[in-house]
Amino acid sequence: MFKKILIANRGEIACRVVKTARKMGIATVAVYSDADADALHVRLADEAVRLGPAPSRESYLLADAIIAACKASGAEAVHPGYGFLSENEAFARRVEEEGIVFVGPKHYSIAAMGDKIASKKLAAEAEVNTIPGWNEAIDSPEHAVAIARDIGYPVMIKASAGGGGKGLRVAYDDKEAFEGFASCRHEAKAAFGDERVFIEKFIEGPRHIEIQVLGDAHGNVVYLNERECSIQRRHQKVIEEAPSPFIADATRRAMGAQAVALARAVRYQSAGTVEFVVGRDQGFYFLEMNTRLQVEHPVTECITGIDLVEQMIRVAAGEPLAFTQAEIARRGWAMECRINAEDPLRNFLPSTGRLVRYLPPATTMEAAAPVPQGGGVRVDTGVYEGGEIPMYYDSMIAKLVVHGFDRDDAIQRMREALNAFVIRGVASNIAFQAALLAHPSFVAGDFDTGFIAAHYAKGFRAEDVPHEDPDFLVALAAAAYRRYRERAARITGQMPGYEMRIGEDFVVVVRGEGGVHEHVPVRVRAEGAVTVELRGKTYAIAQDWSFGGIRAGGSCNGHNFTAQVERDGLWTRVMHNGRRIEALVLSARASELLRVMPFKAPPDLSKFLLSPMPGLLTQLAVVPGQAVHAGERLAVIEAMKMENILTAAHDGVVKEILAAQGESLAVDQPILSFA
Repeated sequence: MFKKILIANRGEIACRVVKTARKMGIATVAVYSDADADALHVRLADEAVRLGPAPSRESYLLADAIIAACKASGAEAVHPGYGFLSENEAFARRVEEEGIVFVGPKHYSIAAMGDKIASKKLAAEAEVNTIPGWNEAIDSPEHAVAIARDIGYPVMIKASAGGGGKGLRVAYDDKEAFEGFASCRHEAKAAFGDERVFIEKFIEGPRHIEIQVLGDAHGNVVYLNERECSIQRRHQKVIEEAPSPFIADATRRAMGAQAVALARAVRYQSAGTVEFVVGRDQGFYFLEMNTRLQVEHPVTECITGIDLVEQMIRVAAGEPLAFTQAEIARRGWAMECRINAEDPLRNFLPSTGRLVRYLPPATTMEAAAPVPQGGGVRVDTGVYEGGEIPMYYDSMIAKLVVHGFDRDDAIQRMREALNAFVIRGVASNIAFQAALLAHPSFVAGDFDTGFIAAHYAKGFRAEDVPHEDPDFLVALAAAAYRRYRERAARITGQMPGYEMRIGEDFVVVVRGEGGVHEHVPVRVRAEGAVTVELRGKTYAIAQDWSFGGIRAGGSCNGHNFTAQVERDGLWTRVMHNGRRIEALVLSARASELLRVMPFKAPPDLSKFLLSPMPGLLTQLAVVPGQAVHAGERLAVIEAMKMENILTAAHDGVVKEILAAQGESLAVDQPILSFA
């Protein structure tokens, strides 16, 4: 067994590998860029080596620097995590040539599966079901349109070296095929240095289901059941679960057998994932093989009790698998929500900056530790309170994982865990995750990869979050206000005759758009628990919450709850099950006066192009005096490895350029103005 491993990655996955290595008694070496000098993975590892400046192409993608770090630190093996160089065949081969063990598959397996065109041919030879399509490289947009017509719309245009949703478009007509081909080629060349694309039939109503496989150097290959990954937004997974609520046992066995056959065909030695698209009739077709550890590997660990990182290390060290296919368990139900630094209310634009507050829910499960019999909550992360979410890498803050007795139990545990997850300083997608978990179709297991696009076609809005009792949030605001009043009444030295009187009757003003607020009369009594009466309903709230804190637990009418309550000036912000309100608790007279207060409208910013996110202004496509038409490209902002094109909302003339190309922009910073 190795004595020291270098982890050629950052963030959550680097921290995850450290935990297993520590359990196995293996020392770890972290690598970092200038942006990650104070990152959590650097703190957790036994030692750390600087790679270079913040951009990944100058740090985490430098094979020479990583190999030099291995030699300088005495690391015998390198674990690549996922992303970066994890599926780079040249890097894996180079590591092996330098006498260092690559904790992953052999370079020839990566090469065979890394090229999507070659992998589909190989899969067909191994008698794995494949999707109809054109598997040769396509040289022009016109050629792409001709092929798409021959296959029949809709088609999927895909970069051969693609992944993570980059270099992928779905086309429903000639125009979309023509433009999609050009976009895919451009994205693929920028992201992977390989501009080849191919086209295949797009299966409508598809499920995205993947099979986890493990192989060793002794010819043993097993599959560890499946993961359901159909809840996706723009081809990026949002919620993953294991097992799938959709496939039958016979389908599971057939998919597993084909995944094992494919792994054997490429002499696979490590953890890998064979991805399938599954139709409504449970017919399944090979998509691709990911020759690395998947982001969503924790859900498989939960239902099988197998530490996948440990298995990767043991296989790399030459050990045979210690279990057979028949010995692999499937217990309970696991679910993972990716908690990302993005703002769902601003079309999921990236959000970077300092984590002013980071308070994850209490955990009862831990990576690299045995799974408790009763299930629980696990948080895999690479951040900490006070740390930075940099603009140079992906947007993941944490992976929230739960394990329950069945699917309904897992959903309930996840909703409570999301309620307890406190993130401030950057926006997060927690409210969106809560909305998905409460959607009737998701609860019923009735969804496919188009679920989010279908149900949130116009984006995500605050009113899209369902709540079984919105008045509970109003009652909670009133109960918190009562606590503040009680504290004020206890202040010593109050003037006789002017002491704080608490009272019972108030009005909760719920903030609305455009200064149109809702005024809700409430009666609040405190006799042990706080009792709030409103709209003919009574809420008896026993609340465990401290002044200045955010997370509030307790019970309401005998039912336990977890929520978030915090003061923002005179207003109280309350969040529960993804729903959020801002409330101001007033006397009846003050409520009347507020109704007649004039509303100050926000300034008109329609004459400006504002940066919708923090990021790097990589392109300015216009100059002062230029006439532009609605939909025309104005600027390009790069943030968290994604290129965001800003277009004109209406016809106009550019008046002034207010930001320079290459400048780092803040959210809502003006880029240019219109005449």
